[in-house]
Amino acid sequence: MQIKKITLYSIAILCLLNVRYITAQIPVTNLDASIALKNPGNNAVHYPLKGTTGERSVQLKADKDIPVVITRTVEKNRIEVVISAQEDIYFNFKQRINTTYSHDDCQFYMPGFWYRRNLRSPKEAPSFHTSDSWTVREDRLSVPMTAVFNERTGEYLSVMRMDDFKEEALTTHKEGEVIVSGKTSIGYTGFENVNSNANISFGFPYYETPKTYIRKLTLAPPVEAFQYLEKGESIKLAWLLQSGKVSDFSGLIRQLWEYSYDTWRPEPVDIPFSDDFVKETLTGFFTQSFVSDHPLKFNSGEAMVVATCESVGRAEIGFVGRVLLNAFNALEYGQQNNRAELVSNSYSVFDSYLDHGFTPNGLFREFVNFDDDRAKPNTLTLSIRRQSEGLYAMFHFLQYEKENGRKHPEWESKMKSLLEKILLLQNEDGSFPRKFNDDLTIEDGSGGSTPSVTVPLVMAYKYFNDKKYLNAAKKTADYLEKEIISKADYFSSTLDANCEDKEASLYAATAMYYLALISKGNEQQRYSDLSLKASYFALSWYYMWDVPFAQGQMIGDIGLETRGWGNVSVENNHIDVFIFEFGSVLNWLSKRYDEPRFDDFVKVISSSMRQLLPFENHMCGVAKTGYYPEVVQHTNWDYGRNGKGFYNDIFAPGWTVASLWELLSPGRAEKFLSK
Repeated sequence: MQIKKITLYSIAILCLLNVRYITAQIPVTNLDASIALKNPGNNAVHYPLKGTTGERSVQLKADKDIPVVITRTVEKNRIEVVISAQEDIYFNFKQRINTTYSHDDCQFYMPGFWYRRNLRSPKEAPSFHTSDSWTVREDRLSVPMTAVFNERTGEYLSVMRMDDFKEEALTTHKEGEVIVSGKTSIGYTGFENVNSNANISFGFPYYETPKTYIRKLTLAPPVEAFQYLEKGESIKLAWLLQSGKVSDFSGLIRQLWEYSYDTWRPEPVDIPFSDDFVKETLTGFFTQSFVSDHPLKFNSGEAMVVATCESVGRAEIGFVGRVLLNAFNALEYGQQNNRAELVSNSYSVFDSYLDHGFTPNGLFREFVNFDDDRAKPNTLTLSIRRQSEGLYAMFHFLQYEKENGRKHPEWESKMKSLLEKILLLQNEDGSFPRKFNDDLTIEDGSGGSTPSVTVPLVMAYKYFNDKKYLNAAKKTADYLEKEIISKADYFSSTLDANCEDKEASLYAATAMYYLALISKGNEQQRYSDLSLKASYFALSWYYMWDVPFAQGQMIGDIGLETRGWGNVSVENNHIDVFIFEFGSVLNWLSKRYDEPRFDDFVKVISSSMRQLLPFENHMCGVAKTGYYPEVVQHTNWDYGRNGKGFYNDIFAPGWTVASLWELLSPGRAEKFLSK
C-alpha cells in the first residue's frame, strides 16, 4: 500500500485553510536560482538564472544561451519548476531562499538529522563545529525538509520537497562531480549563511556541501550529482513553503511534525505478518542463539556476522544485547505456549546472572566477552543506561514470577543492593552520570542518559513499595524538565555516540509516561505534558516517506518501504527498529490528548517494522530465521561495510528482537504499575 498522496493543488488549499501552517507568502525577489551543466569529461559550468521580477510564473534565463528552458511558478506556498532539455544535457538545478533572518539569530532543523546547530555532535560529523552552512541529500531525512527558526523573533520558514520518490540510480564515485547512472528522485536541501542572512537551499539532483558524510565520524569532500535529460524531455520539480511563528524550538518541532504528517498522510504498510506470526518467528533467535558453555548463560545478540549468524561469547545485559529482557520475553512466551526449551533456557539465564552476573561492588556486569579474555567483572566502564535496562528486565521477571506464585528473595536482595549503589550516583540536580566505574568514580558526567534510569526507579517504587525510589525518579524529572526538555536538547543516550539522537527524546518521553502513570491531578498533567513535548522530538526521527533504492541495492530489491522506520543519530546515519515501549507511550498520549495522529502512526510503525522479518523463503539477506537485521543503510552512508541498500556486515539482533517484541506487547507499563 502506498503513502496516501494528495495533489500539490490540494496541499496548497489545505495549507491556506489552516492558518497554523502558513501565515505569509514568500517574495519572489528573495528566491535565487542557478543551474550547472556538465559536459562529460569536463568540469561543470554554473549559470546564475534570472526571471522577471514580481511575476508568479517566469522563465528563468542565464546571461548567455544554454540548451535548456526553465519555467518556475510560485503560487502562494508552492514552487514548481519545469526543466526542458533542448539538447541532451547533464544538469544540477539549485535554488535558494533568503529568509532575511540574521544567521546568528537562527536555529536549524532537518528532521532526523539536524537539530538546532548539531553542537552536541563532534566536528567529524555534520555540525556547526565544521561549518555554519550545510546541504544534504534528501534521503538522509525523515521528511525531505529544512526549516530555519529565528529564535529572536519566533518566526520560521520551511521548505519541503514533494515527489513520488520512486527512482534511484548508482554513481561510480561518492565525491566531486558525479553523473547519476540512471534516473533518481533524490534532490537536496539545507541552509547557508549568505552575507550574514540565513538562506534555505534546495534543488535537484543531490548536492552535499561543504562535506558529504560517508560513514561514522568520516566527512569527505563535497559531492554534486548530475542527472541526464534527453533532448525534448522535461522534468517537473515541486516544493512547499511554510512560514509561521512559534514560542520556541519545541513548538517548531511539534508544528512541523503535524504539518508533515498531514501532508504526507503515511498509511500502514500492506503486510500479512500477524503479531503471533512475528513472535513465533522471533523465537528462532531465542532457540538458535542460546549459549550455555560459559558461567553466564545468554542469547548471543551482538557483534554477530550477518552472513552466518554464528553465536559469539559476548553477553551484554542492556543495549545492544538485551540479554535479560530477551530471557524474560522467552520465559513468558514459553510458558504461555508450552515451549519447555524456552522456559528452561530462560531460567538458566537468570540463575547464572544471580551467581555470576554482578561486579564486586554489586552492580550488573554489563558486558562480558568470553572470546578474548575480557570476562573479569571490573575491566569495563559501566553505564547508567545498561544498568537501568538490566533493572527494567529484572522487575518484569520478578513481577511475573510473583504473579505465578514463585518468589526470588535472593534476586530481590540483589536488586535492592544494586539500587542503593545507583542512588549514590544521583546528583543534586537529579541527573545521573552517563558512565562510571565499579567504585562509582565518574568517567562521563553528562546527564543525557538520565531518563533511562527513571523507568526502573518508578518500577522499584511500585514493586518494593518504597517512596525513596519514587522521590529519586521525581528528581530526575526535575532535571529532565529543566535541562533537557525545556531546552529541546536531547543527546547522549546512544552508548557509542554522544550526540543528538532519537533515543534521548524517546527515553525522555517514556520516563515522563511512567511518572504520569503513577501520579494524579496536576502532577500527572505536568508529566503528561512533558512526555508529549518529548514525544514530538522522538517522532521527528521516524520516516514519513519511502526512500527510493537503485536496482541491485538489496533492501530495495526486497521492497522495503521506509515509512515508519527511525533514523538513529547524527553520528549513526541509518534507520533501525528502535521502538520498544514508545508505541505504548504514543497510544496513551493519543487517548489523553485526543490526538489520532499518534495512534495512526503507531499502526504505520508497527506494520512497517515487520518487513525484514527473516523466515524460510523470506530471509531478507540474513542467515537464520528470527535474527532481525539491525543496521539498515538507507542513504549514502555506511557503518563500515556495504553502503546504501544493504546491512553492515556485523549486527546485534539481541536488541532488535527485544524492541519488536515490546512493540507487539503493548501496555506493559500500565499493567505493571496497576498491580
